[in-house]
Amino acid sequence: MYFSDGVAQPLASDEVSYLRKTKPMKKNLVAFVIFFVSGSLTLRSFAQEITRDTVKVGIYITSIHDIDFKQKEFAVNLWLWLRYKNRDFDFQQNLEVPMAKEVTKSFATIDSSEGEIYLLMKLQCVMKDSWRIANFPFDRQNLRFSIENSQYDSRYLVFVADTLGQHYDRRFTLSGWRVDSCLLMTGTKIYETGFGDETLSKPHTEYSNFRVRLVIRRDAAGLFWKMFTGMYIAFLIAYVCFYIHPDGIDSRFGLSVGSLFAVIGNKYIIDSALPESTSFTLVDTLHGLTLLFILCTIAATAYSLTMVKRGRQVKRFDMIIAQVLLGAYIIANAYFIIKASGS
Repeated sequence: MYFSDGVAQPLASDEVSYLRKTKPMKKNLVAFVIFFVSGSLTLRSFAQEITRDTVKVGIYITSIHDIDFKQKEFAVNLWLWLRYKNRDFDFQQNLEVPMAKEVTKSFATIDSSEGEIYLLMKLQCVMKDSWRIANFPFDRQNLRFSIENSQYDSRYLVFVADTLGQHYDRRFTLSGWRVDSCLLMTGTKIYETGFGDETLSKPHTEYSNFRVRLVIRRDAAGLFWKMFTGMYIAFLIAYVCFYIHPDGIDSRFGLSVGSLFAVIGNKYIIDSALPESTSFTLVDTLHGLTLLFILCTIAATAYSLTMVKRGRQVKRFDMIIAQVLLGAYIIANAYFIIKASGS
């Protein structure tokens, strides 16, 4: 209805239809504007709520000791310092050392001047790690240490390494080892779990971490001969059998079999000091090689016995086999030892 000259006039049908369509469109437009503005404000407030702060961290290792191959662990004493601005991080309470069996804080001091927190701690840690023993005793190991904040993930903080100066005391002596390098790294550690947080869309959490890798190499010369001298003597005892007269065939068999069991015993003694391994190590290779050559010695002795029974001369045969086996044994040992020590 509209008014013309003061008199009310009814609206045409098409005009009524137009007004009915226009009102919902205006309502939808107003609702969309309100939703967009409120969404923008929500995202802006959320972005302001989560701030990613930087934590500068450094380390100085004073000693490494009690390296236990059987238990796969070692002890380390170190100084750790952190610089950050967010007081909520509270690294005195929230410091996490993921690979540690034990962590002892013997000293801690904190300075919060000039709006920045400086935290210095002395830690004694017993770390669990995995050893690479394929080339033992010519092995090289990576001793690893890492930290995280147990309360704040990578959305809130990121570590930056303090690389100035040395990272370990070059005067400390690690008995039987020498330090090759010390590397400082930062990154993100992924946990495929939400730790019970039901607000996460999927069980996935990322924490910023600071990692240290100290590469050490064993001084293996003395240890090698200490472990394998018994094995080589056992082989030489079996080798001497070739110089025993064929009439003493029982003595030749007895010495060879005794040497066989001596090598097996030597291997079990060395294995008792090493962690379990499914790979074939240098220790397995050298002992297996020695057992094989002693077995060849026993086989040659048995063949010499058959030659004696046939009335044939065996002295020349024994000398040829003795030199061939000795030369092949020395070459095979040298090859595997050089390969292990050079890797």
